[in-house]
Amino acid sequence: MITFYYGSGSPFAWRVWLALEHKKVPYELRTMSFSAGELRTAEYLRINPRGRVPAIVDDGFALYESAAIVEYLEEAYPQSGAPLFPGTLLGRALVRRIVEETDNYLGRANERLVERILFTGKENWNETEIERARDSFAVELERFEKMLTADWLAGELSAADHAAYPIIALALRIQKRKAELGIDASIGPRLKAWMSRVEALPYYEKTYPPHWKQV
Repeated sequence: MITFYYGSGSPFAWRVWLALEHKKVPYELRTMSFSAGELRTAEYLRINPRGRVPAIVDDGFALYESAAIVEYLEEAYPQSGAPLFPGTLLGRALVRRIVEETDNYLGRANERLVERILFTGKENWNETEIERARDSFAVELERFEKMLTADWLAGELSAADHAAYPIIALALRIQKRKAELGIDASIGPRLKAWMSRVEALPYYEKTYPPHWKQV
């Protein structure tokens, strides 16, 4: 059985959890505490020397980096659950491209919001920097809105959807800290409908970040 090392609120860890449930691969969930320093213990650093989540251990094989983990699940468990990647070469290439865009553009724009709002005390907020970060994220949302021409980002439900949704959900969570941020107003009608489809997945509630349910 896979041991899955998870951190509540991490969009990358959430991606892997969605993939595990989608593939119906048995796993043991290990929720790691950021505040307690569990990611810096010698035991965990042997699994992921970068001290981040997610990571998995499967029959003694340790793997980190969410995109790599998702591809591993697809290849290691081809007969389990539903596929994360299409059966065609072009389809797989499309999913990989969208995942790369998610990480390199949408994700990085979101990280700027995380740094400037979540990881900075309110008394030190720089409104100009926050506005620039929000605008960068809004540009990426517009790109993804145009990209979405079917129910799912790559035509069928895939690893691309599992990658993008948690990042947008985190941005909306950040807006709860700063209500006037306006992320929700930047989400177009196609993306809103797509988000509703993700939220209707049978495993969505199970994977929703536990500590988000408390506030």
